[in-house]
Amino acid sequence: QVQLVESGGGLVQPGGSLRLSCAASRSIFSNYTMGWYRQAPGMQRALVARIFTSGITNYLDSVKGRFTISRDNANATVHLQMNSLKPEDTAVYYCNVWPPKYAYWGQGTQVTVSS
Repeated sequence: QVQLVESGGGLVQPGGSLRLSCAASRSIFSNYTMGWYRQAPGMQRALVARIFTSGITNYLDSVKGRFTISRDNANATVHLQMNSLKPEDTAVYYCNVWPPKYAYWGQGTQVTVSS
């Protein structure tokens, strides 16, 4: 069964913003550190940001100060607010637990930053 569903991607100009959302099953959301990952063409999938159940967050150096990960406990949803987007942020973005579980990878959501 589908347990993590990403949404919110799209095409945006450099400097623009997008907000990604990941709807999780309650059993996953309540018990795991949640992460956002991305995979650009020809590159390996990489962790962008993670948020522990405590609320502590970590970020990839290249997105620090621009991206914010958050948890909506009431709705079992994880968000990734992305500001000041750059062309190099173009990738498919995925939600998963951290460390990631193979069975939880979804379809992802495409983010394209281009003028």
